[in-house]
Amino acid sequence: MSFKRVPSVYIMANFRNGTLYVGVTNNLLRRVWEHKNDLTEGFTNTYSVHTLVYYEFFDSMIQAIEKEKQIKSGSRKSKLKLIENMNPEWVDLYESLI
Repeated sequence: MSFKRVPSVYIMANFRNGTLYVGVTNNLLRRVWEHKNDLTEGFTNTYSVHTLVYYEFFDSMIQAIEKEKQIKSGSRKSKLKLIENMNPEWVDLYESLI
């Protein structure tokens, strides 16, 4: 599967149970690489949020944005549960996408 132009929602963390960042993109590999290399000013750069701990692909950007809104509006507990269900060890999932 090519990851170019695939709508995705993702969660990054600085460490297990640490600071979380929820984002949406149409190119997950590129976007996570940008976060990891501090190429964009902002939250992930300020808080060293460089570990991809959750992602989900969608058929359309509209679906991905809706999921992002749902995750962001949820509690921290619900975000942690989402991560734990997909990635109980909190490993960096970036390498598995390459």
